[in-house]
Amino acid sequence: MTKLSVNINKVALIRNARGANYPDLVKIARDCEEFGAEGITIHPRPDQRHVRYDDIAPLKEVVTTEFNIEGYPSPDFMELVIKNKPHQCTLVPDLPGALTSDNGWDTITHKNYLRDIVARLQDAGIRVSLFIDPVEDRLYAAKETGTDRIELYTGPFAHQFNISREQAVTSFAEAAVICNKIGLGINAGHDLNLDNLSYFKKHISGLLEVSIGHALICDALYFGLKNTIQMYLKQLE
Repeated sequence: MTKLSVNINKVALIRNARGANYPDLVKIARDCEEFGAEGITIHPRPDQRHVRYDDIAPLKEVVTTEFNIEGYPSPDFMELVIKNKPHQCTLVPDLPGALTSDNGWDTITHKNYLRDIVARLQDAGIRVSLFIDPVEDRLYAAKETGTDRIELYTGPFAHQFNISREQAVTSFAEAAVICNKIGLGINAGHDLNLDNLSYFKKHISGLLEVSIGHALICDALYFGLKNTIQMYLKQLE
Protein backbone atom coordinates (compact mmCIF):
# COMPACT_ATOMS: atom_id res chain seq x y z
CA MET A 1 0.00 0.00 0.00
CA THR A 2 1.10 3.54 -0.77
CA LYS A 3 1.03 5.74 2.33
CA LEU A 4 -0.52 9.20 2.42
CA SER A 5 1.50 11.85 4.25
CA VAL A 6 -0.40 15.11 4.73
CA ASN A 7 1.66 18.27 4.40
CA ILE A 8 0.23 20.79 6.88
CA ASN A 9 2.20 23.85 5.73
CA LYS A 10 -0.87 25.58 4.32
CA VAL A 11 -2.66 25.15 7.65
CA ALA A 12 0.26 26.92 9.31
CA LEU A 13 0.03 29.68 6.70
CA ILE A 14 -3.59 30.33 7.68
CA ARG A 15 -2.66 30.35 11.37
CA ASN A 16 0.20 32.78 10.82
CA ALA A 17 -2.06 35.23 8.97
CA ARG A 18 -3.76 36.26 12.21
CA GLY A 19 -0.87 35.96 14.65
CA ALA A 20 -2.65 33.52 16.97
CA ASN A 21 -2.66 29.77 17.44
CA TYR A 22 -5.77 29.21 15.34
CA PRO A 23 -6.04 26.79 13.73
CA ASP A 24 -3.96 24.80 16.19
CA LEU A 25 -1.29 22.99 14.16
CA VAL A 26 -0.77 20.27 16.75
CA LYS A 27 -4.49 19.50 16.85
CA ILE A 28 -4.62 19.44 13.05
CA ALA A 29 -1.78 16.91 12.96
CA ARG A 30 -3.55 14.70 15.49
CA ASP A 31 -6.83 14.99 13.59
CA CYS A 32 -5.21 14.13 10.26
CA GLU A 33 -3.87 10.93 11.78
CA GLU A 34 -7.21 10.13 13.38
CA PHE A 35 -8.88 10.65 9.99
CA GLY A 36 -6.53 8.14 8.36
CA ALA A 37 -3.36 9.95 7.34
CA GLU A 38 -0.31 7.70 7.56
CA GLY A 39 2.17 10.50 7.96
CA ILE A 40 2.59 14.21 8.63
CA THR A 41 4.90 16.33 6.50
CA ILE A 42 6.19 19.83 7.24
CA HIS A 43 8.52 22.13 5.33
CA PRO A 44 9.91 24.84 7.64
CA ARG A 45 11.28 27.52 5.32
CA PRO A 46 13.88 30.10 6.36
CA ASP A 47 11.32 32.93 6.41
CA GLN A 48 8.99 30.73 8.54
CA ARG A 49 5.95 31.84 6.53
CA HIS A 50 4.47 28.37 6.93
CA VAL A 51 5.53 25.97 9.67
CA ARG A 52 7.83 27.73 12.12
CA TYR A 53 10.94 26.29 13.69
CA ASP A 54 9.27 26.29 17.11
CA ASP A 55 6.46 24.09 15.74
CA ILE A 56 8.77 21.14 15.19
CA ALA A 57 9.26 19.89 18.75
CA PRO A 58 5.54 20.00 19.68
CA LEU A 59 4.65 18.18 16.48
CA LYS A 60 7.32 15.54 17.06
CA GLU A 61 5.76 14.84 20.47
CA VAL A 62 2.29 14.08 19.08
CA VAL A 63 2.81 12.52 15.65
CA THR A 64 2.36 8.78 16.02
CA THR A 65 2.60 7.78 12.34
CA GLU A 66 5.52 9.00 10.22
CA PHE A 67 6.97 12.45 10.79
CA ASN A 68 8.63 13.83 7.65
CA ILE A 69 10.54 17.13 7.59
CA GLU A 70 11.36 18.64 4.21
CA GLY A 71 13.84 21.38 3.50
CA TYR A 72 17.11 22.65 2.14
CA PRO A 73 20.02 21.33 4.24
CA SER A 74 21.29 24.64 5.58
CA PRO A 75 23.18 24.54 8.90
CA ASP A 76 20.10 25.76 10.81
CA PHE A 77 17.86 23.21 9.13
CA MET A 78 20.25 20.34 9.78
CA GLU A 79 20.56 21.31 13.45
CA LEU A 80 16.77 21.35 13.84
CA VAL A 81 16.27 18.02 12.09
CA ILE A 82 18.97 16.18 13.99
CA LYS A 83 17.77 17.63 17.29
CA ASN A 84 14.16 16.54 16.68
CA LYS A 85 14.86 13.26 14.84
CA PRO A 86 11.90 12.80 12.48
CA HIS A 87 11.37 9.40 10.92
CA GLN A 88 12.31 10.85 7.53
CA CYS A 89 14.03 13.93 6.18
CA THR A 90 13.33 14.91 2.57
CA LEU A 91 16.07 17.12 1.17
CA VAL A 92 15.07 19.70 -1.44
CA PRO A 93 17.34 22.05 -3.45
CA ASP A 94 15.22 25.17 -2.83
CA LEU A 95 16.94 28.52 -2.55
CA PRO A 96 15.88 30.51 0.56
CA GLY A 97 13.36 32.68 -1.29
CA ALA A 98 11.66 29.92 -3.28
CA LEU A 99 7.87 30.13 -3.40
CA THR A 100 7.58 26.34 -3.63
CA SER A 101 9.73 23.34 -4.54
CA ASP A 102 9.84 23.32 -8.35
CA ASN A 103 12.80 21.19 -9.32
CA GLY A 104 14.80 18.25 -8.06
CA TRP A 105 18.44 17.88 -7.09
CA ASP A 106 21.17 17.70 -9.68
CA THR A 107 22.61 14.68 -7.93
CA ILE A 108 25.50 14.44 -10.37
CA THR A 109 26.86 17.92 -9.70
CA HIS A 110 26.09 17.79 -5.95
CA LYS A 111 26.84 14.12 -5.34
CA ASN A 112 29.67 14.58 -2.84
CA TYR A 113 27.83 17.33 -0.96
CA LEU A 114 24.70 15.19 -0.70
CA ARG A 115 26.66 12.12 0.31
CA ASP A 116 27.99 13.95 3.38
CA ILE A 117 24.54 15.33 4.30
CA VAL A 118 22.85 11.95 3.84
CA ALA A 119 25.44 10.22 6.01
CA ARG A 120 25.06 12.78 8.77
CA LEU A 121 21.29 12.31 8.89
CA GLN A 122 21.51 8.54 8.74
CA ASP A 123 24.05 8.54 11.55
CA ALA A 124 21.33 10.28 13.61
CA GLY A 125 18.91 7.46 12.82
CA ILE A 126 16.89 9.41 10.23
CA ARG A 127 15.76 7.96 6.91
CA VAL A 128 16.66 10.22 3.98
CA SER A 129 14.82 10.99 0.76
CA LEU A 130 16.08 13.23 -2.05
CA PHE A 131 13.65 15.37 -4.07
CA ILE A 132 14.48 14.55 -7.68
CA ASP A 133 13.34 14.72 -11.29
CA PRO A 134 12.78 11.45 -13.18
CA VAL A 135 16.12 11.60 -14.99
CA GLU A 136 18.00 8.32 -15.36
CA ASP A 137 21.54 9.58 -14.69
CA ARG A 138 20.39 11.52 -11.65
CA LEU A 139 18.68 8.45 -10.22
CA TYR A 140 21.88 6.43 -10.45
CA ALA A 141 23.82 9.33 -8.91
CA ALA A 142 21.23 9.52 -6.12
CA LYS A 143 21.92 5.90 -5.30
CA GLU A 144 25.62 6.74 -4.99
CA THR A 145 24.86 9.39 -2.35
CA GLY A 146 23.64 6.62 -0.05
CA THR A 147 20.10 7.98 0.24
CA ASP A 148 17.39 5.57 1.31
CA ARG A 149 14.69 6.95 -0.97
CA ILE A 150 13.96 9.52 -3.62
CA GLU A 151 10.87 11.70 -3.88
CA LEU A 152 9.84 12.15 -7.49
CA TYR A 153 8.97 15.78 -8.25
CA THR A 154 5.58 15.32 -9.90
CA GLY A 155 4.87 18.92 -10.94
CA PRO A 156 5.54 18.21 -14.65
CA PHE A 157 3.29 15.14 -14.52
CA ALA A 158 0.43 17.17 -13.07
CA HIS A 159 0.88 20.00 -15.56
CA GLN A 160 0.76 17.64 -18.56
CA PHE A 161 -1.87 15.26 -17.19
CA ASN A 162 -4.87 16.90 -18.84
CA ILE A 163 -3.06 17.14 -22.18
CA SER A 164 -1.79 13.58 -22.41
CA ARG A 165 -1.79 11.45 -19.31
CA GLU A 166 0.14 8.67 -21.04
CA GLN A 167 2.99 11.00 -21.98
CA ALA A 168 2.80 12.68 -18.59
CA VAL A 169 3.47 9.49 -16.66
CA THR A 170 6.00 7.79 -18.97
CA SER A 171 9.23 9.21 -17.55
CA PHE A 172 8.01 8.61 -13.98
CA ALA A 173 7.10 5.00 -14.69
CA GLU A 174 10.53 4.47 -16.26
CA ALA A 175 12.18 6.10 -13.25
CA ALA A 176 10.31 3.72 -10.95
CA VAL A 177 11.65 0.73 -12.84
CA ILE A 178 15.19 2.03 -12.36
CA CYS A 179 14.65 2.73 -8.66
CA ASN A 180 13.27 -0.72 -8.05
CA LYS A 181 16.21 -2.21 -9.92
CA ILE A 182 18.90 -0.38 -7.93
CA GLY A 183 17.17 -0.49 -4.55
CA LEU A 184 15.92 3.06 -4.04
CA GLY A 185 12.63 3.53 -2.22
CA ILE A 186 10.13 5.69 -4.10
CA ASN A 187 8.13 8.62 -2.70
CA ALA A 188 6.38 11.26 -4.77
CA GLY A 189 4.91 14.70 -4.35
CA HIS A 190 3.89 18.06 -5.81
CA ASP A 191 0.59 18.93 -7.46
CA LEU A 192 -0.86 15.45 -6.99
CA ASN A 193 -4.61 15.74 -6.48
CA LEU A 194 -7.91 13.88 -6.60
CA ASP A 195 -7.92 13.98 -10.41
CA ASN A 196 -4.48 12.57 -11.12
CA LEU A 197 -3.40 10.63 -8.03
CA SER A 198 -5.02 7.28 -8.83
CA TYR A 199 -3.61 7.24 -12.37
CA PHE A 200 -0.13 8.09 -11.13
CA LYS A 201 -0.22 5.44 -8.44
CA LYS A 202 -1.32 2.73 -10.86
CA HIS A 203 1.64 3.38 -13.14
CA ILE A 204 4.42 3.72 -10.55
CA SER A 205 5.56 0.33 -9.35
CA GLY A 206 6.76 0.25 -5.76
CA LEU A 207 5.38 3.67 -4.80
CA LEU A 208 5.82 3.81 -1.03
CA GLU A 209 4.50 7.24 -0.09
CA VAL A 210 2.95 10.42 -1.46
CA SER A 211 3.16 13.77 0.30
CA ILE A 212 0.23 16.06 -0.47
CA GLY A 213 -0.54 19.45 1.02
CA HIS A 214 -1.81 22.31 -1.12
CA ALA A 215 -4.41 20.37 -3.13
CA LEU A 216 -5.61 18.43 -0.09
CA ILE A 217 -6.13 21.55 2.01
CA CYS A 218 -7.93 23.25 -0.90
CA ASP A 219 -10.24 20.24 -1.24
CA ALA A 220 -10.86 20.29 2.51
CA LEU A 221 -12.46 23.73 2.13
CA TYR A 222 -15.25 22.06 0.19
CA PHE A 223 -15.36 18.50 1.52
CA GLY A 224 -14.06 18.86 5.09
CA LEU A 225 -10.74 17.56 6.34
CA LYS A 226 -11.88 14.10 7.43
CA ASN A 227 -13.78 13.40 4.23
CA THR A 228 -10.96 14.76 2.08
CA ILE A 229 -8.33 12.53 3.66
CA GLN A 230 -10.60 9.53 3.11
CA MET A 231 -11.07 10.56 -0.53
CA TYR A 232 -7.29 10.70 -1.07
CA LEU A 233 -6.81 7.33 0.64
CA LYS A 234 -9.43 5.90 -1.72
CA GLN A 235 -7.38 7.05 -4.70
CA LEU A 236 -4.40 5.10 -3.35
CA GLU A 237 -6.23 1.78 -3.00
